[in-house]
Amino acid sequence: MAGLLITLPGATTAGAAENVVRTDQSVPRSCFAALLPKNTAGTDRRELTSTVDGLVQARLAPSSDTRQEGDWDIAVFDKDTGAVVAASAALRTHEMAESFVKKGQKLVLQACRYAGPARTAVLGVDFLALSPQGTPTGTPAAAQKAQMVRVQTPAKQDKDRLLGLGLDVTEKGDATSLDVVVANDTDRKTLADSGFKSSVVTADLSAKSVENAKTDKAYAATTASSVLPSGRTSYRHLYDYEYEIKELARKNPGLVSAFTLPYPTWEGRDVVGIEIATDVANVKDGKPVDFTMGVHHAREWPAGEHAMEWAYELTNGYRKDPAIRGLVGKTRNIVVPIVNPDGFEISREAEPKGDFSRFDYEMKRKNCNVADSPAAFATGVCKANPGGRERGTDPNRNYAGFWGGGGASTVWRNDTFRGAGPFSEPETQNVRSIVSARQVTNLITLHTFSNLVLRVPGVAAVRPPLDEPAYKALGDKMASRNGYVSEPSWALYDTTGSTEDWSYWATGGWGFTFEIGNVEFHPPFQTGVVAEYAGLAPAAGAGKGGNRQGFLDMLANAADPAAHSTLIGSAPKGYELKLHKTFQTPTSPVLQPDGSTKPPIYVTDQLDSKLTTTGGRFAWSVNPSTRPYVAGRYGRDPQGPAQPGVAVANPAGFPAVNTNYPVDQTSESFTFHVDGLPKVDNGKFSVDVAWASPDTDWDLYVYDAAGNLVTSSANGGTTSEHATLFDPPAGDYKAVMVNYAQADPAKQDDWTGGVSFASPIPPTYGPKEAYQLTCTSPRGQLVGVADVYADRGQTVDVGEVCTRSARANKERNAR
Repeated sequence: MAGLLITLPGATTAGAAENVVRTDQSVPRSCFAALLPKNTAGTDRRELTSTVDGLVQARLAPSSDTRQEGDWDIAVFDKDTGAVVAASAALRTHEMAESFVKKGQKLVLQACRYAGPARTAVLGVDFLALSPQGTPTGTPAAAQKAQMVRVQTPAKQDKDRLLGLGLDVTEKGDATSLDVVVANDTDRKTLADSGFKSSVVTADLSAKSVENAKTDKAYAATTASSVLPSGRTSYRHLYDYEYEIKELARKNPGLVSAFTLPYPTWEGRDVVGIEIATDVANVKDGKPVDFTMGVHHAREWPAGEHAMEWAYELTNGYRKDPAIRGLVGKTRNIVVPIVNPDGFEISREAEPKGDFSRFDYEMKRKNCNVADSPAAFATGVCKANPGGRERGTDPNRNYAGFWGGGGASTVWRNDTFRGAGPFSEPETQNVRSIVSARQVTNLITLHTFSNLVLRVPGVAAVRPPLDEPAYKALGDKMASRNGYVSEPSWALYDTTGSTEDWSYWATGGWGFTFEIGNVEFHPPFQTGVVAEYAGLAPAAGAGKGGNRQGFLDMLANAADPAAHSTLIGSAPKGYELKLHKTFQTPTSPVLQPDGSTKPPIYVTDQLDSKLTTTGGRFAWSVNPSTRPYVAGRYGRDPQGPAQPGVAVANPAGFPAVNTNYPVDQTSESFTFHVDGLPKVDNGKFSVDVAWASPDTDWDLYVYDAAGNLVTSSANGGTTSEHATLFDPPAGDYKAVMVNYAQADPAKQDDWTGGVSFASPIPPTYGPKEAYQLTCTSPRGQLVGVADVYADRGQTVDVGEVCTRSARANKERNAR
């Protein structure tokens, strides 16, 4: 097998090596914990010297029959110091260890046979020469000071406009502001030219990153064990996650199983997960599935730590805590700590830099897809390439749920780049494979940072689902434990293509995003992981249980039959039941780079879950048969007519141009009155103004009688503004018009407008959908078919579906 040879612009490939490693014994131990003596049982090694300043890539692959490949791991050590340089410890023999080396550095490659029958594996080693700074295009310009700033966004329109500037908008925000990374003077100018008001939160992000690394080192050196279930005191590397997952499985047979997801990453890495349940190998036992995942975004390290600690919590708790033992016995728990291992490995191994420049790999967010980059940026490995951290796709904008709309970027280098199409990325395909094949009744995807528990919808224009009251109650309960704010995702800002906006609308399984912490993407371990997980100061959940208790609340919900649906019936032993559903769902109208849209893309989903019967009666926990996308939307019935519209007279005079509102109060205004019940029932009002030229810019702000800003609209490049308030209280309001710009200062382009009202939108109810239930004998013969309708909280008796399905189906439909 030839080694993987990669040529970078301005770089050379040197010292390629290929060998077969061999050992007659497998030993389940860490390959990266220490460089072991020569001829240690279960190991083989090679010594070599780097001929370049650049990268070493050491790969393992199975030598022959992949069905007998077993599990080999690899680690690269510095020979002089014994320090680990790179490692890989996934579940098979598909390993890649990669890191930076210096010319003349002496290395030892240690291959370890962890488990399985394969006595040999193929070792491929490549050295990739790189120019200074680890970049293939020469030494980059000196980084400018990166800062975190808080931008005032008092209305949804402001958030939408801010997202359109192409800046690195974080997940931290509230009703009136969003935190944004400004990496350089170009970003600062973009923000200044936009007219947004902002204040500095962190003056020097690079200094903060270096400080955090020192803090973590000191904490680990002085703390023998933390209160976390694993006792961990520092952030894990990718190889730590991989090794700990298979060690949990090895040490807890029957309870814990490690598995490899079906789609390798763009760089060829395996994505690994862990499942925890009684009789864990029997994945077709019909129990509800609770799915927890972390690190869609590479730089959000606490997300992976919380997921991994949750796996330890369940494993340890099953042995020691009767309450956890009971919940584990009623559920199946899937944990994928690192959804995006390519990106995470780069971010975690990068030097603490924190300046958010193109080559600040510590702050990489996306995956390692190169297909959508311009040709000039499409060469080189992900850890060192002309596009730097900016290359790749945001996995959490790549799911099919409303993909292609606002809240995601069409530009390849933007941190929220959505990808070429829905589910174009292996990371999202992996998550889809689990949700589509298992009855995932509960799902949490972990991110940083904003102290939020987010639920669907991700887009304000999408009305809440009929499930909204129960959905909100569950989010509120978890938020009461971690001290976060529970709200719809759009309340932060519009996002499309996110995890739960696909999983929930397609399956009906509850889906939430936790935005962990309130300060940074990966703050010091003691605060960002230990305190947030356990509910200790300074976390918002101090004394309330923290994320640990929030996760337990979610698991209790998964175990509660009232939170999902249940099929019961009887079948002979060894027969297999399958629930099937195929459907198409449209994306959003697909936004184009020029601002136009194309028709939605129809995405086909197929849900197939299975139950193997044990003989006699069975109970199968499933999601409702009617997916929420078609079930209907939440609303309220009008209790009266809507108020008639109000015509507005433009006040006399013409205010001067003002680009500094509200510091500069120069403006003009008009007032209007909103009536209430029993006279009218207003579901919303909209203040609508228009003018002639798109180069003119009027901004609109609406205040209540107490002087509170209740809604605004301050876009640019348009000929209108529309400020909307839903369910407005009765009372007097004032609309303030600010003359932000005039197309021709010598000619007044004035506005006209009015106020319109609309009734509440009543609840809408869609058609009920059925599952197609089939039964197959142990010989593979189809012996039973039925259509099954099941609502949330409902138990449906499908009868003897394997022996008298036709009659049972007619009897059920007749009831």
